[in-house]
Amino acid sequence: MISCTKCQTIPNIHSAGYIEIFTTVPQLNQSLHDLMGRKQLDHPLVIPFVGQKALADVCRLIASNFNQEAVEMFFCSTYSENEREKSQPLSFSQFYSRVQHPDYIEIMKHSLFTSHMQPIITLADQSITGYEFLMRPTSEDYLFYPNELFEMARQSGLQSFLDSAARIASLKVSASHLEIGMKRFINFLPSSIYDPAHCLRTTFQAVNAFKIDPNDLVFEVVETEKINEIAHLKKIFRTYQQEGMKMALDDVGSGFATREILLELKPDYAKIDRSLISHSDQDPVKQKYLIEMVSLSKEEGITLLAEGIERKEEVDFCREIGIPLGQGYYFGRPAKEPVTALEV
Repeated sequence: MISCTKCQTIPNIHSAGYIEIFTTVPQLNQSLHDLMGRKQLDHPLVIPFVGQKALADVCRLIASNFNQEAVEMFFCSTYSENEREKSQPLSFSQFYSRVQHPDYIEIMKHSLFTSHMQPIITLADQSITGYEFLMRPTSEDYLFYPNELFEMARQSGLQSFLDSAARIASLKVSASHLEIGMKRFINFLPSSIYDPAHCLRTTFQAVNAFKIDPNDLVFEVVETEKINEIAHLKKIFRTYQQEGMKMALDDVGSGFATREILLELKPDYAKIDRSLISHSDQDPVKQKYLIEMVSLSKEEGITLLAEGIERKEEVDFCREIGIPLGQGYYFGRPAKEPVTALEV
């Protein structure tokens, strides 16, 4: 099997040369030429530029003079003076996003990120059973917020590339710091995986290269991902599980991760949303829901994990009702190194 090319490279946008802009809509082509002051109608329109600012100015002019529906019908590519080979054609929106955020492109292209580890605890004895891996910058010159980086990647058509690179970075860090038997919870975006057999191949190759026991891996549907294609998500789950890996569903009880979704997907782990855990020791409504979830999880063979624990009282309540695992600032914040002992 081959790996999905969407996960492997970021095509260059030339820093100087020519930008080609084309559309299949004759009226839009005419309007574009009028906007650029071109009397002769060419297809595609070719505009010379020198530097990122000039390229951004062309894009900004188009974005400010056409509505969103029209903008989506334009496509762009670049080539240099000396090389006639054009960059990969992109939709205007994707192209403009890449031009607007050169720092983010550098971060993704050179993997200027690593993973910090937050401990996951067995509540019965407060021992460390695993870690969740969370993206963090590696360069002071290229700082970022992970959610903003992923949003830019989505807008620019680079989500699959970033998601794959982030998984591999997490695997690398885990192999360097954790012993066999320690669980590693690693996030992924279902919408970035077009064909699981191909798109996950680089992940599985990295697992083998880093000599990680597949049974130690738990791949987790991230909290921002809308769960709207259950059949596709089931296929992803099966592909991971066939490799001996476990699956986790995040944000259970809030947003898109409903009780019905839990029953449909039947993940190995279900992470209870922090909004339900916060002050659950004082809230009868939350308590009723959590007790029902414990009963359901036992019936379905799903391991529950309470997220966002910040108080001892929450630890005590979750343990008393039978939630086996916990995670949160009460036990430890994400850090470069795994903790050797809990300070609680």
